[in-house]
Amino acid sequence: MRRTGAAGGRAWFAGVEAIGAVESTDLAVDDAPLRRGGFWAVVGEFEGPVRAWRFEDVRHRDGRSDPPEHPGRTTGAWTGPPASAWTSSLDRAEYCRRVDVVREAIREGDVYQVNLCRVLTAPLPPVDGREPDAHALAGVLDRGNPAPFAGGIHVPAGGPLPPAWVVSASPELFLRVGDGRVASGPIKGTAVTRDGLTDKDRAENVMIADMVRNDLQRVGLPGTVEVTDLLAVEDHPGLVHLVTTVEARLRPGTGWQDLLAATYPPASVSGAPKHSALEHIRRVEPVRRGPYCGTIGWIDADRGTALLAVGIRGFWWRPDDGGRLAFGTGAGITWESDPEKEWHETELKAQRLVGLASQG
Repeated sequence: MRRTGAAGGRAWFAGVEAIGAVESTDLAVDDAPLRRGGFWAVVGEFEGPVRAWRFEDVRHRDGRSDPPEHPGRTTGAWTGPPASAWTSSLDRAEYCRRVDVVREAIREGDVYQVNLCRVLTAPLPPVDGREPDAHALAGVLDRGNPAPFAGGIHVPAGGPLPPAWVVSASPELFLRVGDGRVASGPIKGTAVTRDGLTDKDRAENVMIADMVRNDLQRVGLPGTVEVTDLLAVEDHPGLVHLVTTVEARLRPGTGWQDLLAATYPPASVSGAPKHSALEHIRRVEPVRRGPYCGTIGWIDADRGTALLAVGIRGFWWRPDDGGRLAFGTGAGITWESDPEKEWHETELKAQRLVGLASQG
């Protein structure tokens, strides 16, 4: 699964910027290249694979150094699709119907919770024969919707390495690794204001946090898995979220294949129990999620650190059908779910970011 060759490309995350991808691997299949070190940008699709690209020229701005900007780096202006051009893989009536399908599965005892998602797309052809400027879109999102785990990667198609075009404004931590520890911060519970958070939100958050505890127990030393922050309320542009943090000390020798086998895809965007929820997702969602609900972030194999976000509140570009920009949105469905309210939650999550990426 490992591929090499200079492919250009660029990746950027808070405090880190890299150019020149030279190697790629699917971490879920072969994590051996990371044992040789290097800085790797990661994009995992919800259904797999979880790809990592090693970048040759990496600049850290984390207090150790503050080098000049990369020479020759340019960023164009962003031109998004018309606001009226977006279409959804599920319309309102069909989404609500499928909420009821999930509720029936819960009533039958097949599953407790399922994250039900839809994918929005709009035509976005290449400019002057080139792929759209992912970094330009990242600048728009950063100004209009700053996020704690914002970042992106663009490896052009047509080269020796698998292509990538993903821009993230994720508010959610999937995995943070460092000093022999791993942490995860699942989000469940979304509202416009703190007063809008409900008992259903809190119960759902605790359910998912228990799933994360179970996942981390598979790679953590016995007795070290702990909830360090329960039901914290975080404020984000236009939204508030409930967030619980779970941490563990990793067993010696734990590699990325082990970590992903235990935790992927993220619990908060799958459901409970995870295996049953994934089966129901395959049945009720008409299109693959791709990078949405997967992961995006970085691994510094030299330092033994990593930060991977849950792949939500982000865009990816698909060259199919002449070129389309895609955005995913979803909601966690439980027995207490009201279909119309769940549809409204998907609209709420999409409204601000899709508006920023659109024109007119």
